Amino acid sequence: MNTFKVINPGVMSLLQDAGRFGQHNIGLTVGGPMDPFAFTWANRLCQNEVGATSIETTIGGLQLEAMTDTQIAITGAETQVKVNNQEQPMWQTLNIKAGDKIKLGFASQGARIYLAVAGGFDVEAQFGSTATVVREGIGGLTGAASSGKGLAKEDILASHDVTTISPLAMPKLAIPNYDAECVLHTVLGYQEASFSRVDKASFFSCEYTVSERADRMGYRMLGPAIHSSTSAMLSEGICHGAIQVPADGQPIVLLNDRQTIGGYPKIGSVMARDTAKLAQLTQGKKLRFEPVSIEDAHGINQIQKYKESQITLVKVV
Repeated sequence: MNTFKVINPGVMSLLQDAGRFGQHNIGLTVGGPMDPFAFTWANRLCQNEVGATSIETTIGGLQLEAMTDTQIAITGAETQVKVNNQEQPMWQTLNIKAGDKIKLGFASQGARIYLAVAGGFDVEAQFGSTATVVREGIGGLTGAASSGKGLAKEDILASHDVTTISPLAMPKLAIPNYDAECVLHTVLGYQEASFSRVDKASFFSCEYTVSERADRMGYRMLGPAIHSSTSAMLSEGICHGAIQVPADGQPIVLLNDRQTIGGYPKIGSVMARDTAKLAQLTQGKKLRFEPVSIEDAHGINQIQKYKESQITLVKVV
């Protein structure tokens, strides 16, 4: 069922499912949503299966024309949403009619916006996933001209057939505040011993700024330089959230579209839950790193999972 025509793709609009797992052995990275929280709730508002294919757009500007009656939900970075030039709420199921024009403004807080459609977008999987990774040229719409690329003007998006649902909304108190202080809980890795006590103290006590070199592959920081005593090392597997430190001493947090191996020393890894917060930061935003043990990281994760399990969507009257 053809659901939408792309009028304007906006900035870096990509089809994403939960990610491409288990393919590192052939050099393919995970991809998937940079902010899994917003992605998951967009799908839940449409009563989709977990990980159903949705659109992730960076900053905004996406415009679509509906080709059939359907339902959508838009979550993530705070932006203006209009349907036929009438402003509509985010974090809520929206009823859409054939011919409706949907327009996203540009983010005023946050960076990643998610648009889910009831039933999920119907896209052919590649290597077990529909996640678009532009660097690898894989995922998204299939075909010689579009595979592995962001959405383009005139693209046609299909969705799975689904029964109409009752509109739901996220409680206001549960909607994230993307302007809140960003603290990245960091588990030290085995290479942390190559950083001096002074450098580690500086790293965890000083503030860093997101540089202009921040994308789906990783976020490069600006702040106090730190240096490893290791000048050369063999390339090894790179985990999500790894903080690698190149020769200039400015840390880089590696994210969804990271390379699968790398040879820079790493001081530790940011919790996946916190990389979602990082992915909602734009250039110039401030953050700090905070060391935690593996046990504490598990505890923080379990507490947050419990809090999220207590969120109850409300029916829209």
